[in-house]
Amino acid sequence: MAASSSPPRPPPLLLLLAVLIVLFPSSIAAARSFPSHISTSMLSSFSEAPHFRNSDACSSDEVVHIAMTLDSHYLRGSIAAIHSILKHTSCPEDLHFHLIVSVDDDLHSIVRSIFPSLRFQIYQFNEARVRGLISPSIREALENPLNYARAYIADLIDPRIRRVIYLDSDVVVVDDIRRLWDTPVRSSSVIAAPEYCHANFTRYFTAAFWEGSGAGAGAKVFEGRRRKPCYFNTGVMVMDLVRWREGGYRRRVEAWMRVQRGKRIYELGSLPPFLLVFAGDVEGVDHRWNQHGLGGDNETGRCRALHPGPVSLLHWSGRGKPWDRLDAGEPCPVDHLWEPYDLFRRSPAPSATVAW
Repeated sequence: MAASSSPPRPPPLLLLLAVLIVLFPSSIAAARSFPSHISTSMLSSFSEAPHFRNSDACSSDEVVHIAMTLDSHYLRGSIAAIHSILKHTSCPEDLHFHLIVSVDDDLHSIVRSIFPSLRFQIYQFNEARVRGLISPSIREALENPLNYARAYIADLIDPRIRRVIYLDSDVVVVDDIRRLWDTPVRSSSVIAAPEYCHANFTRYFTAAFWEGSGAGAGAKVFEGRRRKPCYFNTGVMVMDLVRWREGGYRRRVEAWMRVQRGKRIYELGSLPPFLLVFAGDVEGVDHRWNQHGLGGDNETGRCRALHPGPVSLLHWSGRGKPWDRLDAGEPCPVDHLWEPYDLFRRSPAPSATVAW
């Protein structure tokens, strides 16, 4: 009969980590790491996109600047988004993409192999700039430091660039992006975006925020704004970088993130600080430029239908992403609207083996 033995004791480092998680859950959660490594094997994972050329009607010398982020999980979405933009614009050679990454694993070669004629530049985002400001969110993916890179665009790209369209990676554009670029941003606004004033604005912040006293809490935060504060989605924004830099808006966003670290005033990730800084002062854009929420809510990601009305941009904000649901064989109906722009080469399903 074999002698019984005690189960092996866990290494001291694991014991220490377990104690830290119990004692300081918020700090540990805020320090989570996110996969950002993109293997060069992905060079062969995507098909080359068609070459898109300007139409004869293109006469403007103005370049349309578009900023996006790239990471390992969202690379496929970013590629589909770029593909959709090029396909639907009449002047694709007038577009310049500014791609922000946390780890540059030869991404230039990957993007160039898919879009040989694309005008783009890659920027390294130092996650340390924001990691200590991030608080735990309702969904872990919202804690990815790259989600906050949109607040640092003006610091990253050439200061001579005065204006940029920021887009999330889970969108496809089915209209000419220049129409969004041509949206006027009045002198009193820094960003333009679709607003949703029918949404319950109060739910984006905790009861502690609304019940607090002083200038930094509740409705007093929004006093002096041009109009009633409304929800807007930060996944589609036209940003005036001159006014952003002059007004020090990156520091204003960071200030609210520091408040959140000391006292929980919201549950979502990078959205609420933008609402606190800009809601009520946003230049409105037609809703057709952000049919958001197609990824479902942040908890279950259940299927949602399109909102009625014209559509220029589809946005899979929420938990569910179309590439994940398609690969799992459980797509929502709207995911088939994303699929034509997907350049990823999916492996064919293995043939069934029949036993005789």
